[in-house]
Amino acid sequence: MERETIVAVQKNGDGDIHQFKTSSGRVLQYQEALQAVKNGEIAGVNAFKGRDGEMYIRGDADGDPSNNLDNLPTF
Repeated sequence: MERETIVAVQKNGDGDIHQFKTSSGRVLQYQEALQAVKNGEIAGVNAFKGRDGEMYIRGDADGDPSNNLDNLPTF
């Protein structure tokens, strides 16, 4: 089974991503997406612990800024 990818994001008023749309059309809240990333269900992203101790989602480093999460289309 091919893993989903993140194709679009929804940002809040502060510009922070709070929802993700996947290649299968699923819309995930941040914590749902984080769990899916940890479970290996979504390709091209990883979970990391920030300096504040919280877990975050970021795109895999591939040198292509066009697929950074902040640069994806919004929905």
